[in-house]
Amino acid sequence: MSQDHDEPHHHPHHPAHAHAAPVDWRLHGVKVIPGGSLDPNTAQTPGMNRATAINTARAGAEKIWAGTVHIHPDARTGAHHHGDLESVIYVVRGRARMRWGERLEFTAEAGPGDFIFVPPYVPHQEINASPDEVLECVLVRSGQDPVVVNLDIAGVEAPETVKWIDPIHRE
Repeated sequence: MSQDHDEPHHHPHHPAHAHAAPVDWRLHGVKVIPGGSLDPNTAQTPGMNRATAINTARAGAEKIWAGTVHIHPDARTGAHHHGDLESVIYVVRGRARMRWGERLEFTAEAGPGDFIFVPPYVPHQEINASPDEVLECVLVRSGQDPVVVNLDIAGVEAPETVKWIDPIHRE
C-alpha cells in the first residue's frame, strides 16, 4: 500500500481540505510539549496533583487528553469517577494501589512500566502504596472534558485483590 510521494497529502477531516489548499504541517503537525511546561489548571481530586500536557487548547487534540499525576507518599485520593471517559494510567515511578467498586471493594497494584485501564463510570481511588516515594504516572483519557465526579464512599475494610488475566492469551 504505497502512496505517490509527489502529491500533496490532505487530511480528510482537516478544515484546509474543504478549500483544497495544502495543509500547513508546521502549524498543524507534531507538537512536543516539554515536561516543564504542563498546566496544573485542570480538574483535581483531593490527594493528587494532575497537570495537562495535551488537550485542545495546548496541542489541538480533539479526541484525547493527556497529562501527569503525582501522588505523595502514603497519600490516597478521594473516591471519584470520570463519567463516560476511558482512562489509561501508566506508572512511571513508585507503586500504585487502585481500589474500585461501589464500596471500593476491589484492589490491585501496579509498578513502573505497568498500565492501568479505568472504564467509564467506575468508582475508584488511587493510593500511593509507598511510604517514602512519590508515585508518578502518565494519564490519558478518551475525551477533552476534564470530568471528575468526586464521590463520598466509605470503602470496605478488606478489599478483594483482583489479578489481571489476559482474555486473549489464556493458558
